[in-house]
Amino acid sequence: MNRIILEPKELEADGCEVLLTDARAAHLRRVLNVVPGQTVRVGLLDGPLGVGEVVRIEAEGVLLRCRWEPVVPEVPRVDLLLALPRPKVLKRLWAQLAALGVGRVYITNAERVERNYFDTHVLKESFIRGRLIEGLQQCGDTRLPRVSVHRRLKVLLEGDWSAEKEGCERLVAHPAGGVCLSEYIPLRHPERALLAVGPEGGWTEYELALFEKHGFASVSAGERILRSDTACLALLAILHEWMNFSTKIA
Repeated sequence: MNRIILEPKELEADGCEVLLTDARAAHLRRVLNVVPGQTVRVGLLDGPLGVGEVVRIEAEGVLLRCRWEPVVPEVPRVDLLLALPRPKVLKRLWAQLAALGVGRVYITNAERVERNYFDTHVLKESFIRGRLIEGLQQCGDTRLPRVSVHRRLKVLLEGDWSAEKEGCERLVAHPAGGVCLSEYIPLRHPERALLAVGPEGGWTEYELALFEKHGFASVSAGERILRSDTACLALLAILHEWMNFSTKIA
């Protein structure tokens, strides 16, 4: 836990003091061994970063007094469209997605996705939120990814959604895709990027044609065939580097 994430409703009326009584308090006491007067890194969910001074340590928790920075971190410029993986894979993927940084996550169906996957508890809002916050506390960011679940890929792509707006570079990953993403340097410098990652076995020909129809360029993770979760994280890391490079030379 590299930064304690707080929710606005937890703060006192002055917006500065908070009494932690849950796992965060246990982490402060047992892992960081904090003492009164010590400061720790904090962040307000979807708000600014800051530091929290330990005011006192009580039997029921730890009281912090926070000072907030004037600037709120930007929303990550990368979005993810992910064919629903196996529940145990998605369970461990949520925190990693938040740690790497994504603005939005569109979970979608695909022909090679088992229909019973949609019944899993790892798609419940409360479970997702907890795992995403865990990832934010790891990476030190405060921007909570927005998640939506879609049972029909065609309806999602043809709908009125933010990723379809002008200025968003759309990429669909496939083992037999066009160029390797690390070599894909478009002439223009997009404001945002949307990456579509398929299920185990990849997208079908029909789905790839559908993506092409909606302006997605086909890319791959290289010659090696990767598991969907490994490919997802590797491609997101490469994509973030590219977006940062684009920003520097734009």
